[in-house]
Amino acid sequence: MSSLPAITLSSLDHLRLTNLIERVSVKDFPGVTALEAELDRAEVVEPRDMPADVISMNSRARIRLHNSGEEREITLCYPADADADSGRISILAPIGSALLGLAVGQQIDWPLPDGSHTRIEVLAVSYQPEADGDYLR
Repeated sequence: MSSLPAITLSSLDHLRLTNLIERVSVKDFPGVTALEAELDRAEVVEPRDMPADVISMNSRARIRLHNSGEEREITLCYPADADADSGRISILAPIGSALLGLAVGQQIDWPLPDGSHTRIEVLAVSYQPEADGDYLR
């Protein structure tokens, strides 16, 4: 895997995700290990200071999967709200933790459950709670 791009998280997302990690087991959610690594490497800022083009929790974004060329509209959400059919991707899914904190234009190589890798690119962030002034989502 190539070097990882810088990521930015709000202090509120960092706190909530740290609490989530403490409540789930690696056995039930193998993605928790990747999420822990993402939290450890993130630059943490106050919610009001989040750049509007960064994917935070409950953000809606357009992404491209380079292995297939497919573009998707996704919403990054907590596990209880996940629904892949409607584009609601859990933070504990490999693609979810890969997208957390990435800005428009950034790309990341990320492992998939089958052992292969894909390059994911953030094309747009159409909604971000912090940019909308919603600091409680």
